[in-house]
Amino acid sequence: MNPSSATRLTPEIRMAKAEDIPLLVPLIDSAFAVETFLEGTRTDATRLTATMRKGEILLAEDPAGAVLGCVYTEVQGARGYLGQLAVDPARQGEGTARLLVLAGEDHLRGKGCEAVDITVLSLRPELLPIYRRYGYVETGTEAFRMSRSLKSAEHCHCIVMSKRL
Repeated sequence: MNPSSATRLTPEIRMAKAEDIPLLVPLIDSAFAVETFLEGTRTDATRLTATMRKGEILLAEDPAGAVLGCVYTEVQGARGYLGQLAVDPARQGEGTARLLVLAGEDHLRGKGCEAVDITVLSLRPELLPIYRRYGYVETGTEAFRMSRSLKSAEHCHCIVMSKRL
């Protein structure tokens, strides 16, 4: 734990609204800037608006109203999907990601979902142990289906991880 985080208050989790998009786009893009193997940015206002039509985004904000992170949730029948988990790089390591995952799971459970799936890009293997700690297990693979292209001829696929709710 970051020593300064011990004195910080727990973030508030709320449903994102259309007016939050200008705050969410730079947050998401900065959190995913480590994906240097992909062309372009992770999102923009148009893509995020379309995403919010399909599902819902939960966001975490500090008591002063600064957005710390967000996670996308989508109901897919009896299963839910969590994606685009993003935490402000300056605030990573403070537990915000865990809080958002738990809030996303609770949200999906409240919508009647019995299980939740996530996908992890194979070029981000460092994420697998993190999601395992959250109770997710690898359940399969899917073809790479991002809206962004790979910069090189590197192979990339999606690793599906799942958890019963």
